[in-house]
Amino acid sequence: MDTWKFFDITHREHVICNPTSEEKLTRLVELLRLPTNAQVVDIACGKGDFLIRLAEVYGVRGMGIDISPFFIADAERRLKARAPGAGITFTQMNGADFKPDEPHSFDLASCIGASWVFGGHANTLEALISMVKPGGWVIVGEPYWRQEPSEDYLEASGCAREDFGSHSSNAEAGEQRGVELVHTIVSSKDDWDRYEGLQWFATDEYARTHPDDPDLTEVVERVSKAKAAYLRWGRDTLGWAIYMFRSRSAA
Repeated sequence: MDTWKFFDITHREHVICNPTSEEKLTRLVELLRLPTNAQVVDIACGKGDFLIRLAEVYGVRGMGIDISPFFIADAERRLKARAPGAGITFTQMNGADFKPDEPHSFDLASCIGASWVFGGHANTLEALISMVKPGGWVIVGEPYWRQEPSEDYLEASGCAREDFGSHSSNAEAGEQRGVELVHTIVSSKDDWDRYEGLQWFATDEYARTHPDDPDLTEVVERVSKAKAAYLRWGRDTLGWAIYMFRSRSAA
């Protein structure tokens, strides 16, 4: 089935399409302390909540990029309802294809929970660092191993051991590339439970209201498999955090 249809179905109950809370996203926004009219870009922006919050609090200008037509349509509806005059645009495209008009031109560049866009955490950092001004923010959300994953979990989840590092290696990856880690916002098991559980809930609701969808069997099977892997292994094995890096100011 269409990948983005699958994610639209399973994330219908989500405002934030990552295992973090609205309270933690509020904390992130508060800590950024952006100037008015700051220029920002959010790669794989999902439903746009982070950008809309930045527009509401700071009056930022910029863009959200996401490959899902469903999420982009949702983001545009939310923007119209919450911040209709904001200088924010949402564009459907592969985030890896986005190139700023000028390098080092943004006050903030983010990719929260979608490093697969650039082929991993390190590549994501390098891409975002090239977009921000001296002193600008590089914000990434990334999983990490809480403990060594079992072979059974890797097989059930479709992950590879090398897909993710540790919490410390995620932080060190930015430092190694010349940006300074100034804060982390680490997800709890409760954050994970809500993120995963809302997918189960949304799938059940969809199954009840769309019994004739030819893709329904595949959706239910995929979600059921992921639920079993999460409950048996993933909840104790995989962590997630938002890493706040700051580009060093020019001398």
